[in-house]
Amino acid sequence: MFFRNAQIYRLPAGYDMTAERLIELLTPQTFRPATSAELTTSGWTPPTKDGALVHTVNKQLLIALQTEKKLLPTSVINQVAKAKASEIEDTQGFPVGRKAMKELKERVADELLPRAFGINTVAHTWIDPVNGWLVVDAASPSKADDVVKMLLKAIDRMPLESLRVQRSPVAVMTGWLEADEAPHGFTIDQDTELRATGESRAAVRYVKHSLDPEDIRRHIAAGKQCTRLAMTWKDKISFVLTETLAIKSIKPLDVIREGGSAARDDLERFDSDMMLMTAELGLLLADLVEELGGEAKA
Repeated sequence: MFFRNAQIYRLPAGYDMTAERLIELLTPQTFRPATSAELTTSGWTPPTKDGALVHTVNKQLLIALQTEKKLLPTSVINQVAKAKASEIEDTQGFPVGRKAMKELKERVADELLPRAFGINTVAHTWIDPVNGWLVVDAASPSKADDVVKMLLKAIDRMPLESLRVQRSPVAVMTGWLEADEAPHGFTIDQDTELRATGESRAAVRYVKHSLDPEDIRRHIAAGKQCTRLAMTWKDKISFVLTETLAIKSIKPLDVIREGGSAARDDLERFDSDMMLMTAELGLLLADLVEELGGEAKA
């Protein structure tokens, strides 16, 4: 297992949280399927097949939030409500009013909900109590916020904060491109996005395309700044750094995969991959924060 995305939060280094204590806190919010009257439900689910709500390897903790959401498209509700409104109009001899139509749509939604198809998603979260990282494998901040809100409900006064750095990621990434030079331990890859800050919000995006330094500098001179930049760290992990300090499209390269141990079963393989991921991602995050000027202190 290896996270594909990283929404990054901070805990105090040496955070006092054990797997046993975390299981105790999360258990009241264990996932249950949505009832026929619920549109969505969320809860904690075992991240592995062993049944525990918290999986731990080398003091690193892994949890998973499962969400079930019923698919009930507005277009379907409108279609059924329109048909029912037509029947009512034929019976009463005049059209259904606006207020009555709104109430009719609400009744239709209630009627259709028990038959709606449920979609389940799982968001994994890695907690590093030793070094103070909390990382949610989510592509968007809103998805990560759902996980964090559930955690804060379970853990009273959890000292959790978003990662903040001294230097703006946009300014730093723009500087790397302008100088055509990546920081030590990193290389710049072939994907990037530059966006204007004015009203036009004009943007240019390179996808698997060689980044010509002169072209890039012309865009920067015209007022564009880098909002996404594909990079590789120490020939081990490729990723995309965004303007919000999220890391996306994380991919372990062959040098990491070849270093994995030959596990005898699925759980051993999972533990080996988790140990490797948490160790390497932890080092990557530390190096990245350093290149962005270190952490911003309150």
